[in-house]
Amino acid sequence: MNNLTLTNAKIVLPHESFLGTLRIENSIIKDISKGSSNSLGSIDCQGQYVMPGMVELHTDNLERHLMPRPKTYWSELPALVAHDSELISAGITTVFDSIGIGEADASSLRGKGWDLVLKALKDAQHHNMLRSEHFLHVRCELPSEKCVDLFSVFENHPALKLISLMDHTPGQRQFQDIEKARIYYMGKKGWSLEYFEERMASAPTLQEKYANPNRKFFIKYAKAHNIALASHDDASIEHVQQAVQEGLQICEFPTTVAAAKEAHEKGLAVIMGAPNMVRGGSHSGNVAAVELAKLGYLDVLSSDYVPASLLSAAFKLMEQADFTIDQAVSCVSTNSAKAIGFEDRGSIEVGLKADIIQVQPIALENGTIHPLVRSVWRSGQKVL
Repeated sequence: MNNLTLTNAKIVLPHESFLGTLRIENSIIKDISKGSSNSLGSIDCQGQYVMPGMVELHTDNLERHLMPRPKTYWSELPALVAHDSELISAGITTVFDSIGIGEADASSLRGKGWDLVLKALKDAQHHNMLRSEHFLHVRCELPSEKCVDLFSVFENHPALKLISLMDHTPGQRQFQDIEKARIYYMGKKGWSLEYFEERMASAPTLQEKYANPNRKFFIKYAKAHNIALASHDDASIEHVQQAVQEGLQICEFPTTVAAAKEAHEKGLAVIMGAPNMVRGGSHSGNVAAVELAKLGYLDVLSSDYVPASLLSAAFKLMEQADFTIDQAVSCVSTNSAKAIGFEDRGSIEVGLKADIIQVQPIALENGTIHPLVRSVWRSGQKVL
């Protein structure tokens, strides 16, 4: 039994926050009340925030641990455990590990099989080595000859809950600016200029040959197996309309206001990068997350490539977009869970899983607030 009482806490609910007491029994939130408790064994949260554990739908962080330098590989199990430790320290209790498939570069992680990583995940779960709850988000690079073959290892995997449809062909979507694409691939991937130019020359042919057939395959598979589908880097109203027509539920990282507006109004959950929010803009030169937040088109934040950015971005929403604490926290928890169809977590509500984080807002000398994760409970069990 995981019985726990947190008191003198500023509890963040879906539509309000107040100083109160939270009681947990058998891993489930049992009671929420205003005021403090003097019951024996209560944990005094000293007026700090108590929030739902964050639900992360898209993070490439595992890939970074598997390949900490271009073409430098790390052992799968230690990489997974280090990744998990980084997540839990950031307050992320549910994570969708984003795994890219379909890269044509033979030296890239996304151009190789993921059998050993899936084995490491199975072993780590069997030995109770992970503190966040891990699911899979497979990111499918559509203009790739190998994409469907590389996906075969994920077929019927119980952790697969999300598939995103990507097309990083330079000149459109994320990389409308070719120079931004060159900087990205030469910097992050370690490509030479010669190799980048070779890939640029072949990209349109690959897109024309493989993108549409692969898209149809993954949409059919996802619908047959009740897996959520996300579009990626939508740049136009037409991109979004195609996603709506095909039955997608999520719009990841739209690159323009027009695409985000269309997606939000058509009922797709609009996800933007927390690093974009924290930095004040996109590293690719696309629309800023804060702009979409001010316009009311932002539903969910994702840490993307920096796990610690997720909580920081929520506080930036309060500083820069006039969000209340409950609205900001919903963008990293409640809305994330709803977007993926999870009804058992993402909010502090009676009957839901007791995935809880205690956060201390630190007032810095420059006038900003830095949120610090002090404690984390998953299913009522303290894990940090």
